[in-house]
Amino acid sequence: MLDRLRERIRAARRRAGRIERREVNEFRRWLETTSNLTRVSVLLFVPLLMGFVTLLSQLVPNISFLLFPPLASSTYTLFADPEGRYADPRRFVGGLTLGAFCGWLALEATAIAYGVSPTTMDVHASGAALAILFTGVSTWLLDLELPTAFSTALLVLLTGNAQLAYLAGVLVSSLVVAGVFVAWRRQFYEQRARYLYQTTQGDDHVLVPMRGEHVTETAMFGARVAAAHDAAKVVLLDVMDERTVAQATRARLDEGVENPEECAQEEVAAEAARELERHAAHIETRVGVPVEVVVAVDRQAPAETVFDTAERTNCDLVVTPYEEEDDATSPFVRTILRGPVDAIAFRSATGSTTWKRVMVPVRTASDLAHAMIDYAARLAGHAGTVSVCTCIDHERERRSAESMLANLVETIECRSETRVSRSSIESFIERNDAHYDLVVLGASSNRSAASRVVSPPTFSRIDDVETDVAVVHRT
Repeated sequence: MLDRLRERIRAARRRAGRIERREVNEFRRWLETTSNLTRVSVLLFVPLLMGFVTLLSQLVPNISFLLFPPLASSTYTLFADPEGRYADPRRFVGGLTLGAFCGWLALEATAIAYGVSPTTMDVHASGAALAILFTGVSTWLLDLELPTAFSTALLVLLTGNAQLAYLAGVLVSSLVVAGVFVAWRRQFYEQRARYLYQTTQGDDHVLVPMRGEHVTETAMFGARVAAAHDAAKVVLLDVMDERTVAQATRARLDEGVENPEECAQEEVAAEAARELERHAAHIETRVGVPVEVVVAVDRQAPAETVFDTAERTNCDLVVTPYEEEDDATSPFVRTILRGPVDAIAFRSATGSTTWKRVMVPVRTASDLAHAMIDYAARLAGHAGTVSVCTCIDHERERRSAESMLANLVETIECRSETRVSRSSIESFIERNDAHYDLVVLGASSNRSAASRVVSPPTFSRIDDVETDVAVVHRT
């Protein structure tokens, strides 16, 4: 009784652990979208910074609470759009401080004109007008234009005898916020691919099932994907067909050999290994990554053999030749593209083994889009170009589409471009395929069967393209 209870507790803990890991992975993938990352950063940093600046202000007398509305608004702008026009620390600090200085200067000028002390003067219409005028002219001439500069210019008029303390508070507080923002942007936001995007940290142990007519091109494709990482490794897999083994066994029986089945397996395996070693030597010479060879016996479904081999050889990416049966994707490739391991189905149309101009059509920003772009950047290298594209239905969608693409390409180091088209994705690819060596598409493996019937996957609608195609699946 007690043993059963303990076993149930252990099982419950294992289930809870799996659920927790799944939730963490889902949250991490959600963060891979730049807009989600900036939202989380705003919710985290703006309250903390405002609380910290408020704490500092309480240590200094005469600092008015009027400091905080423009500071909070500007801080939100910094973290919400870290690559935008106003996400410049110099503009942030200079604009806020210059606005407060112009407001103080306008107050002094108005007090002199009316012959009263600035500390006793009430807010006057002429003072407010001068504050806005001085701020607009000075921020324009010094290239420090910032919307909230006008707020600090007006609010300083309400600070009574604490104008200079307000001015100093704006300068110090904005410096604190700008310092945190610069550290966050340099150390995390600009390095987010390293911390968040799982393909940049893995997918460097690549398993290549050697099947079909284009095994050489597919193996070279997998090797170049792996070669971008220092810990790269390629495993070439050949699965012995049981019919081939059976034929060899019958031949050994006719020769009267002892243990004919064992001898036949060894002979078939040796022949397959020699062929794999030839490919391995070619890859190591051309690409410079270590290559292992594995020969397995097909005692189950071929795709399951691939998954088992990937687990045994510690491979986190499968690159398989694309196959068709009856004008549709073969069952083997479909299983690989829905399996528990990241996968790429590669269709060679040119026989090329280098890909320097790569097109990556995407629908939305997602972990799959980042993975596709990462693979494209690995293949293109520093000398190549990655073109990230999307198609829209209406012109009003163009600006948001351009912003999405800009966020996607920020994380890669090779040369890149973005393109937005009003045409359908298949017609766009067919019109432009001659300009590219490779098109990288998503497998849409998370879509339902009904969705696939209504709108078939893109890769099944572009049979006529005359360039190589890679279909990417993310687990």
